[in-house]
Amino acid sequence: MMLKMRPAVTQTFCSGKMKLCHCCTTLLLFTSISAHSDFFTSIGHMTDLLFMEKDLVSSLKDYIRAEEDKLQRIKLWADRLDDLSTAGSQDPEAFLGHPVNAFKLIKRLNTEWAELENLVLTDMSDAFVSNLTIQRQHFPNDDDQTGAAKALMRLQDTYKLDTETISSGQLPGSSSVAMMSSVLSVEDCYDLGKVAYSDVDYYHTELWMAQALKQLDQGEESSTVDSVAILDYLSYSVYQQGELERALDFTKRLLELDPSHQRANGNLKYFEYQLFKKKMKESQEDEDEEQRTRKESRGRRDDYLPERKQYEKLCRGEGVRMTPRRQSRLFCRYYDNGRHPRFVIGPLKQEDEWDSPHIVRYHDIVSDRDIEKVKELAKPRLRRATISNPVTGVLETAHYRISKSSDEPRCMTLRQAG
Repeated sequence: MMLKMRPAVTQTFCSGKMKLCHCCTTLLLFTSISAHSDFFTSIGHMTDLLFMEKDLVSSLKDYIRAEEDKLQRIKLWADRLDDLSTAGSQDPEAFLGHPVNAFKLIKRLNTEWAELENLVLTDMSDAFVSNLTIQRQHFPNDDDQTGAAKALMRLQDTYKLDTETISSGQLPGSSSVAMMSSVLSVEDCYDLGKVAYSDVDYYHTELWMAQALKQLDQGEESSTVDSVAILDYLSYSVYQQGELERALDFTKRLLELDPSHQRANGNLKYFEYQLFKKKMKESQEDEDEEQRTRKESRGRRDDYLPERKQYEKLCRGEGVRMTPRRQSRLFCRYYDNGRHPRFVIGPLKQEDEWDSPHIVRYHDIVSDRDIEKVKELAKPRLRRATISNPVTGVLETAHYRISKSSDEPRCMTLRQAG
């Protein structure tokens, strides 16, 4: 007896120690969310997508207005002809006995109906389709969507967020504007679960499929996803994590909705057989070991990054805490770089961030105008950041480092270029 498997399916300027450099500035663009363009790794590039979509929406509205105008003209024509045909059908002989009515009937059938036919056949979508075709070459692809989904799940783990919080869009620190349309639908949760499933990540598969099922149970409607499909994924994902009883419960619920589901019927027998074998075990030590193994199999998968837990703590603000005594030794000051003539006239605003190692922050050192110019110059040169493979030493992209960087030697001439 075998189990039937489910089918496969902030952009910021930052540095640890900020250092003035007159010849070269490195621009790091991060997003808290690889692909042919790696759109999801750079807010700068995703901003382009946002404005491109806005342009497409405007083009779509123009098309809708054109179609509405066309339908209005057809409606007016139909109403006029309806009045004429109604009047003529009351006494056809008297109506056609009037020579003008006879002439106009011949004219309408010979000419005006042909004009109406041309109007009906006029394709008002040409401009919109043409714009869409041009813009489509800049659309993200499936790899981009998968990368964005995995990034969202990494955020979920790093900040220990539950699926309900993410699905509702109520992320800590988000602005009210950002949260206006940041709600995940049933389809969105289902797609996130499928991405995790394809990556053999049954922990996140369970979390997101359970959230999709919860939203369906709460009354949210979906035209593409139903409870049967979700339960199919759920039963297999919890089984892979050692939760045999829950897998059986999900399978039974699935069969209540679809008694003819072939895979679920086969899995029901398999799960019941496995439970029977489990109950037949005589050694309590074996059962204890199985329970311990099941607990260990749940949760996030381990990876080869020993520092992951440490930097995730830092992201959550759970890193090393500075004592009040150490904090009292941190100051703000005006810095003139050893009486440098330029900075004597215009000293820099310097703030201590950390004592050891000494980390400082410079305020108002670059104007908003210059910042925009740096971004403008660097944006075309942004490339996906790489890491050195700990085994081969080869530079390569990594799923856990989603940023883009650009070395921009022209930054020293910003004022002249502006």
